[in-house]
Amino acid sequence: MIKHIHIRKDTYVDSVFLMFLSKELKERSDVTDATVTMGTPINLNLLKEQGYSLDTLKDVTPADLVIALDCASEKIFAEALTAVDEMLAGKKKSSSGSPTGSGLPHTKTLDSALDTLLDANLAIISVPGMYAPREVKKALNKGLHVMLFSDNVSLEDEIALKKLAREKGLLVMGPDCGTTIINGKPICFANMADRGLVGIVAAAGTGLQKVSCLINRFGSGVSQGIGTGGRDLKNAQVGGTTMLMGIEALGADPETKAILIVSKPPAPEVASKVVQALEKTGKPSVVHFIGLKSDIPARPSIHFAANLEEASRWAVALAKGEQIDVQSRREWPFDQSRAEIEALVERETRRMSKTQKYIRGYYTGGTLTDEAWILLRGLTGAVYSNNQTDPAFVLPDPIKKRRKPLKNGAGTCWLLLL
Repeated sequence: MIKHIHIRKDTYVDSVFLMFLSKELKERSDVTDATVTMGTPINLNLLKEQGYSLDTLKDVTPADLVIALDCASEKIFAEALTAVDEMLAGKKKSSSGSPTGSGLPHTKTLDSALDTLLDANLAIISVPGMYAPREVKKALNKGLHVMLFSDNVSLEDEIALKKLAREKGLLVMGPDCGTTIINGKPICFANMADRGLVGIVAAAGTGLQKVSCLINRFGSGVSQGIGTGGRDLKNAQVGGTTMLMGIEALGADPETKAILIVSKPPAPEVASKVVQALEKTGKPSVVHFIGLKSDIPARPSIHFAANLEEASRWAVALAKGEQIDVQSRREWPFDQSRAEIEALVERETRRMSKTQKYIRGYYTGGTLTDEAWILLRGLTGAVYSNNQTDPAFVLPDPIKKRRKPLKNGAGTCWLLLL
């Protein structure tokens, strides 16, 4: 097999369609592996780790499309490139407004789009990060809320855009926001969720996905699910602008009876602002700051959950006007009986050999990875991960196995995020 790379300069494709292209190429019988991606630094590093030539990638920019294939010959590679061209052409055709098109009407400017959709109030923007600020400003100046799917937007631009949005009373969800549920409609990577009484504001995409599903499972639904982008709370300069505006909006929403906040560890001063904003709404609220060790004092209406499942369960109970029995739930957090859980554990461990002692996980969402290693750390004392916050337990090379035993003799848990 030969590793081939083809670069398409200044060709932007959103991440959803990139995954589709990669999947279609991998399913070809004459292709061993395939990756279609944008030329961002992190993606180029992944390609280098897969053995692709550094010389081939040296002039690639984040605005370039990279097609990397592991296949047997130049002929097969050329045929795969032709298939990519056909899929990209099909994407453009399906979005056209022609009689043969099957998608939504296609327009070339924001003004023409607004002429077509007269009552639109939300713009979803997915362009290379270097161009995103300009497009976001256009949308805000037209009175549109923005979901900014694009990444690689500078911190300075994010701060400026959110300041402008706040002045106009509009939300900028993002950058790098991939999950939102607005008026019952799942956007981008969001799950289908029933409408209901719980409003969510999340600085964690897979976190929002998971809690929206759990809220349905526990017998309620989602009034609104607002994504903020990862830096909104994490960076003190951004200051939680979208999070705070989202909380204010849910506080004023008569359909929202309880508010659920999910975030990776925020800046301490931003965490305090979030709690104050929740208290101001007067609505019962649940907060899950993943992995944050905080001394923020409890409030009568605000409950701090230990994990995503607990947070979802509590939000549903509060939305229904029920009381939370924190102590009994934490003593036994499962819906099944003790006998059923013990039987499950016995059944699963029976399949393991006596030499098995390592737990390894592979995750495609940072929130789920963080939750897993934080929970397992309490059982084993330490967890190695490429998503760790403790430098002593960050994997220097996620591809290589690590078998260093813990001091207590237990096996090291190793979780991998890619």
